[in-house]
Amino acid sequence: MSAVETVTKVSQTLSTLNLRGGDQEQTAPYCYANLLPHFSSEQYPPLTPFKHEDPGFRALKHTDPRAFLKNATNVVELTPNLGTEVHGVNLATLDSEGRDQLALEVAKRGLMVFRGQHEFIDRGPDSYLEWGQHFGRLHIHPTSGHPKDYPQIHLVYKDAKSSYNFERDDSITSTVWHSDVSYELQPPGLTTFFLLSQPTTGGDTLFTSQISTLKKLSPSFVAFLRTLSAVHSGVEQAQFSRSGKRGGIVRREPVEHVHPLVRRHPVTGEEALYVNRQFTTRIVGLKREESETILKFLYDHIDKSADLQARVKWQPGTVVLWDNRVTAHSAIVDYGKSNERRHGARITPQAERPIPALEGLEVPSL
Repeated sequence: MSAVETVTKVSQTLSTLNLRGGDQEQTAPYCYANLLPHFSSEQYPPLTPFKHEDPGFRALKHTDPRAFLKNATNVVELTPNLGTEVHGVNLATLDSEGRDQLALEVAKRGLMVFRGQHEFIDRGPDSYLEWGQHFGRLHIHPTSGHPKDYPQIHLVYKDAKSSYNFERDDSITSTVWHSDVSYELQPPGLTTFFLLSQPTTGGDTLFTSQISTLKKLSPSFVAFLRTLSAVHSGVEQAQFSRSGKRGGIVRREPVEHVHPLVRRHPVTGEEALYVNRQFTTRIVGLKREESETILKFLYDHIDKSADLQARVKWQPGTVVLWDNRVTAHSAIVDYGKSNERRHGARITPQAERPIPALEGLEVPSL
């Protein structure tokens, strides 16, 4: 039986939930069965470069760039430098101007958490695509599951019997800091994610500010880092799927690209560290031991900087947006023994090719 046939059978099984009432087992349909992981065998050509126009630029011209928050009932900063939680703003009703302002605010705060977004979530996949296209060209993930006929929607999925996530079980921790698909020539910018089903407790998501991690370092070391570029690779992720895990599908051949170690946000001008343990493999121009030593130091710095991090605890109806250019994040897989389902959807518009913080830096090609 092929991987696609296997996943099709599993998806059919996943579309129902087994519930116990007294001594009788009842089966209830899963209300988001249409959004369960599908793994088509369709192949995609390499991605081509495109011109990205960040909607945050348009918001800068507005007399009040935070006007989209005027009807909010509560706005709370999760930490001083990262994350804002918002109540009372309906993302489903934001017009084009409001979305531009949202993009700017996410760029400034790195992370925004919107509660009570049931209407947004329940509008379905066509609405998700329309939403994401406002912020950039939608990325199609090379290996993950997606709702049938909607490859632009990346899914995470784990339950008692299955996992279709890129996760290892041979480590002492499930924490793996990363910026989504940073191996692409034009990685994502503003990213939208929400859970359709979640465990009773656990399954939180950690975020960190890569602007703040950079600012913690000494000026002379930052000056050195600004001269460097690093390779980001999708090869390991593809090999994981080719080994029969996740869904056993690789729709597009894996790529490797070189990005500056320190990038500049095109709208805010902020500089951010741009390396991550999941996809960054080596620093260009350094010997292996030198590269490994610097990357290990930076990864440890990101791991240990709890004073720069925010933790999102999921509630039904929560939609989270972050800017992948200036943050890193990690799922927390601590709910496995509960046998409960965690099912999420990510809308991932691509942005510009990373801009070096050091003006004039020539980023090499592989």
